Amino acid sequence: MATSPFPGATPPNDRETFFFDLHGFVILRGALSSAEVAACNDVMDDLQHLKTGEWAGWVQAHTYGGKEGLNLQQIYEAGEPFERLIDHPAWIEKVRTLLGGEGTFDYHHGPLFIDECFANIRGPADAIGMHSGGHQGTLRTQFLVKDRRFHCGQVNVLVAHRDIGPGDGATMVVPASHKANFYHPDFDHAGMAIGQTRSMDGVEGAIEVHLRAGDALVFVDAIIHGSAARVNPGQRRISVYRYGPSWGNFRHGYRPSPELLARLSPARRGIVQPMDPVLPPCAVALA
Repeated sequence: MATSPFPGATPPNDRETFFFDLHGFVILRGALSSAEVAACNDVMDDLQHLKTGEWAGWVQAHTYGGKEGLNLQQIYEAGEPFERLIDHPAWIEKVRTLLGGEGTFDYHHGPLFIDECFANIRGPADAIGMHSGGHQGTLRTQFLVKDRRFHCGQVNVLVAHRDIGPGDGATMVVPASHKANFYHPDFDHAGMAIGQTRSMDGVEGAIEVHLRAGDALVFVDAIIHGSAARVNPGQRRISVYRYGPSWGNFRHGYRPSPELLARLSPARRGIVQPMDPVLPPCAVALA
């Protein structure tokens, strides 16, 4: 077995292993300290004015055309508070174990890859419809356990940067739907649709995941998920880091900046860009 590239981080314990397999998600209470939460909120304070398509350095404001709130894509470009989430010890070894792939990943380049990372800010009436599900069977979202080892196509870490309780537009999941073989009948009216605002309110079998600021929800992308509509005043603030195998590609076509790559530790750089481009001499000379 290869040596973990994340010394000091711990794999899932027996309880986390059992319930991730059973439900498709686990909650890590107090994953971030209050100081880490405050630092991330300071960054979001500075960026929340952005409009769709606008850039602040290498961070871009993004939406899906409805009222899903503001996505701040490439949030690890926004400074050290979000850089440290790339390989945060509260979850990184758990994610590595859940993705699996021992013996197939090139540990020189790093076993993981973040194909998307963003912060999301939602206000009243904002929500996102249900998506994913085991019935899809796609490689990126697959869930598999073989010989008591996980092999997941995508494991997401959603961090709450403010408390999220009833009425706050909580993330919603359908437990065990990562193993579903059939289409959920509520997809017809609650499924995510580009340009429309939908929520998972009223979806049969769905539950709200209530979090305190600093808690992290770790879930396989195959689980049916979305959110409730926010009805309370104020903002729901989260960040999401989507981890897959090192041979994956960027979801939206973004690329890390040269400045970010230059200042990251080798471990973090290996997750952000698992393999440096291999270029002929003429291309290197032109770069």
